[in-house]
Amino acid sequence: MNLRPLPRLYAILDAGCFPHALGLLAAAAELASAGVNLIQYRNKSGNARQMLETARELKKRLFDIERRDPHASQKMPDMGRPSVENSIRLIMNDRADLALAAEFDGVHVGQDDLSPESVRKLIGAERWLGVSTHNPEQLREADLTSADYLAIGPVFCTSRKAKPDPVVGLEGVRRARALTRKPLVAIGGVTRANAASVIEAGADSVAVISDLLGEPGKSAEEFFRVLR
Repeated sequence: MNLRPLPRLYAILDAGCFPHALGLLAAAAELASAGVNLIQYRNKSGNARQMLETARELKKRLFDIERRDPHASQKMPDMGRPSVENSIRLIMNDRADLALAAEFDGVHVGQDDLSPESVRKLIGAERWLGVSTHNPEQLREADLTSADYLAIGPVFCTSRKAKPDPVVGLEGVRRARALTRKPLVAIGGVTRANAASVIEAGADSVAVISDLLGEPGKSAEEFFRVLR
C-alpha cells in the first residue's frame, strides 16, 4: 500500500463561515503564508457556478503566493509534508466534478456522497481521495477502498454541522487508529487547546475549521507550535 503522508494541520475553509467569498480567499492567503499546505474548500449551499468561480480564484491566489515565496508552505515544521512541486494541496469537499474543473489536488467525500470508488474513477489515481467516517464499521469499510486517507469524528462537540454525528472522543480516535494503516485525520471540535491530545491518541492530522477563523495566520502558527 502506497501511503501518502499528511501534514499535521489540515485546514478547512467552510463558505458558511464567511459572509462573502472575498473573506474566504483572504483567510486562505493568510493560512498559506503562515505555512499551511493542505486546505479543503467546503461549500454546502452554494451553486456550482459560484463554487467553481471561488475554487478557481482560490487556486490562482495560492499559486501566486507560492510563486512569490516558494518557501511559504515550509515556514513551519510540519511532519508529513509531501514533497511536490506545488506544496500547497487543495481538496474539494464532495464535488469531484468541480475538483477536476478547478484543477484541485483531491476530493473529500462523506457517507452520503458518491462512493469512494465512484469518485476514484472520476479523479484518477494521482489525485488524493479522503473519506469521512463516524464509527468503526464505517472506518473498516472505507479502509477497503482506494481512499488515500480516512477521517474520523466528530472527536469533540462541534457547531459546524446542523445534525452532527455522535461524538467519538479520544477513545474513538484510538479505536480508529487500531483499525487502519492509512493516514488518519481527526475532525470535529479540534482546537489549539486539545489538538496535541488528538495526535497522541493516534491521529496523523487534525482538521480544523472554527479555531482558524479569528486570525487565520496567527492561529495556524500556534497550531504548528502545539503540534510540533
